[in-house]
Amino acid sequence: MSSLLKPFSVHEGPCESCGIRRGCLTTSPQPPSQCLGDRAAVSGLGSVPTGYQSYGARRTLAAAAIGGRKTTHPGKAILAGGIAGGIEICITFPTEYVKTQLQLDERANPPRYRGIGDCVKLTVQDHGLRGLYRGLSSLLYGSIPKSAVRFGTFEILSSPMRDATGRLDNTRSLLCGLGAGIAEAIVVVCPMETLKVKMIHDQCSIQPRYRGFFHGVSEIIREQGVRGTYQGLTATVLKQGTNQAIRFYVMNSLRNWYKGDDPRREMHPIVTAMFGATAGAASVFGNTPLDVVKTRMQGLEAHRYKSTMDCAFQILKHEGPQAFYKGTVPRLGRVCLDVAIVFVIYEEVVKLLNGVWKSQ
Repeated sequence: MSSLLKPFSVHEGPCESCGIRRGCLTTSPQPPSQCLGDRAAVSGLGSVPTGYQSYGARRTLAAAAIGGRKTTHPGKAILAGGIAGGIEICITFPTEYVKTQLQLDERANPPRYRGIGDCVKLTVQDHGLRGLYRGLSSLLYGSIPKSAVRFGTFEILSSPMRDATGRLDNTRSLLCGLGAGIAEAIVVVCPMETLKVKMIHDQCSIQPRYRGFFHGVSEIIREQGVRGTYQGLTATVLKQGTNQAIRFYVMNSLRNWYKGDDPRREMHPIVTAMFGATAGAASVFGNTPLDVVKTRMQGLEAHRYKSTMDCAFQILKHEGPQAFYKGTVPRLGRVCLDVAIVFVIYEEVVKLLNGVWKSQ
């Protein structure tokens, strides 16, 4: 008992009894210089004296040594995102076509379609199965860079926000998703969506004007200038920003819940698909009204609206609040499938790239 009450002191140098330097990550006696060198190599802090590093910092360094910082190089994210976006749009475009047709089918016309099935039936009847893929080229040319910008921006923004094990907290994932959505809206989505809506809307005309993607682009730019491809920019930024904020937030929350205290736990593609579909559904119910306004602002009759707010006001005044949820069912099916496919393909492509592209 008396030995427990014996005075003691803390030394910064080697322990007198075992030769282990305080804070050293090794368990065998080493010279002080060797111990300090090992510590600096692990921490990346050079020759910072151990006494000036807090206990919390040492715990973080230990966690980094054990778990490893798991992040994706932005170059890999851009390449994997582009591949995922191209494959996804080829699979899901018919549902996007039907959704856009129903949103453009305003009551005042009167409406041409009685529902999803009727829209598909009349389209195939008038234009054949290929009619369901009218406008695919504009989306395909845009979907690849869109996903590339989205995932690349997300990784760039999230990388410095992750902890030592590569874990990203939910609030920060929301902010990073918002940034990724705004970036893709300005760089890719707005011109791409404008061209898609105009070409699909043109098909509804008695005498379609556009003979294909490049002809349609040249005609739109010739008549309206480059600004003609940036109609509804405000609505697009709002839609894409909230879209990706919701999706990355939900996806990251579910991923953190699934992995728990083991950041290295692998997620099966089926689990990734389920989480992706859930994130997609959340984004649909969260911002479909913005999607409706964006579609109207980018249609051939966009000149009827003075601004994004005026468009929303006229929809509410003439068609009622339910009009803001036109096309929700086909959009729900497409988006759930879309997000599930994109996240699964993205994760699998990143794994393949990790095997051939070595990065820190």
